[in-house]
Amino acid sequence: MRDSEFEFIRTLVYERSRINLGADKRELVTARLGKRLRATRAPDIGAYCDLLRSAGAEEELGHLIDVISTNHTFFFRENVHFDFVRAQVVPEMLARGRAERWTRLHAWSAACSSGEEPYSLAITLAEALAGTGWSWRIEATDISRRILAKAAAGIYREETVGRLPPATLRQHFQRGSGPQAGNYRVRPELQATVSFRHLNLLEGEPPFTEPFHVILCRNVMIYFDRPTQEELVRRLTRRLVPGGYLLVGHSESLTGIRHSLQLVRPATYRRPPAS
Repeated sequence: MRDSEFEFIRTLVYERSRINLGADKRELVTARLGKRLRATRAPDIGAYCDLLRSAGAEEELGHLIDVISTNHTFFFRENVHFDFVRAQVVPEMLARGRAERWTRLHAWSAACSSGEEPYSLAITLAEALAGTGWSWRIEATDISRRILAKAAAGIYREETVGRLPPATLRQHFQRGSGPQAGNYRVRPELQATVSFRHLNLLEGEPPFTEPFHVILCRNVMIYFDRPTQEELVRRLTRRLVPGGYLLVGHSESLTGIRHSLQLVRPATYRRPPAS
């Protein structure tokens, strides 16, 4: 890849997604563009760049963002967050709900990838809210339409769900047979609590009418520069109820970022109750 080609791709990706591709990502970009060169039959990266500059390239721009976006995840990744939701967020919100007369918990998986995160959260809430009479709703969003389609299908290979406890697997997944042998599907009653939609976190206002009691936006900010990180945190904070929680990845920190949140524990922040 020529310097000019990498700079073109880097700038285009930043403008479209605010993902900041440093010089250390050059090999990664080259490897991932190989999929699009094969799909479009472009003979080289220079020809692919010309395709992206051409009229009617909007669909291909979407495919570019898809392959550049990192979608590595697994069920109950960084499990301490789900333990925190179960042990602190749910009891706290139940107490508030009884006092303020509401009985629904609203959560957002802001970069849901292939669905393991929001379904892990749904399992956590299903178990923590069992017998309380409460309902919950999880909004799950991602910038990649391709990965959202996989998430919405809720079908996973046996090796993907293999680390889940057998009781969790039996309760919340259906085992495939025949042509679906080796696959597991999220049970419809759990799947119905999660809504998937395409969303660029930094473009326009999210189309949600209810504020959230907890937002998971994990392992996202590491791809953004400092001004973009600050903008994203402000946007997420506005969507939290007073006293609501923002959970970020354990490789991330809001240190050095201007924000109004309170640090509760590593990778866990709270909007002040009186804000």
